[in-house]
Amino acid sequence: MNVKELYQKLDEDFELELCKDDWSRMDYNEYISVNFKNRYMGVLLDNSINIKSVYTAVFPSDLVLDKILKSGKKNVLLVTHHPMVWDIRKAPQIFTDINPKFLPILKERQISIYTIHVPLDKNSKYSTTTNLAKVLEIDMEGEFYEYFGVKVGIYGKTELSTAEELAEKLRTVVGHKIKLWHYGSNKITDNKVALVAGGGNEIDIIQEILDLGINTYITGVTLLNDYSKPTHDFEKNHKINLIGGTHYSTEKFACIALCDYFKNVNLPCEFIEDFPILEDSE
Repeated sequence: MNVKELYQKLDEDFELELCKDDWSRMDYNEYISVNFKNRYMGVLLDNSINIKSVYTAVFPSDLVLDKILKSGKKNVLLVTHHPMVWDIRKAPQIFTDINPKFLPILKERQISIYTIHVPLDKNSKYSTTTNLAKVLEIDMEGEFYEYFGVKVGIYGKTELSTAEELAEKLRTVVGHKIKLWHYGSNKITDNKVALVAGGGNEIDIIQEILDLGINTYITGVTLLNDYSKPTHDFEKNHKINLIGGTHYSTEKFACIALCDYFKNVNLPCEFIEDFPILEDSE
């Protein structure tokens, strides 16, 4: 598929013109496209003329890029949720640039990167929170919390009765240890829960959850540190149960769902698994 046609289709289908973002912290070297420098989304590395296959990933990590290069493929598009790599263990630099050693090789092999952070967080068929709710079998009733001008939170009904049951459900679908901060009643009020995939443990989000009459909340990053302590104290004071499943694992289901999008336009697509940072939720 002609890459310009594909970029235009992605821009339109994911409504990039309605979104804003900010990745000004990146190192804008000569490999980063002018497109991305101007709007912080869309074409990050523009190395191709035609695209024969697609990969999706949450972050452009060494593991992800190495797997693509080892495939031997050329004329590839990697679609990522983030343009940078996340590792909370490296605080305060929790986001880092793509490893520069890969950049000239990706250019030579005609491997491009298209990244949609806010456009994929924005609630839709392929969004991060929508697909997290789907695998948790939560029936969406409404949306909340505006981020960069778009709604990214979802609330809805679960058939589960307790925070412990919901935490176990999350552990099962992500396949690793998660964290339940048991700050409120174990009983889920009216079987209604709220979700924001990724890094959603902020006081303004919790206030909206309180206003919705919800006492149980799922997000990705729930680490208790100096930055997050006021939010944890707020949740404890207002008896809000907090469940953390890591940044990566709460967002990966959107990138898995994206494969169906590309298959519908006759492009073979594969999601590349990465490793969750378990410290995100501790």
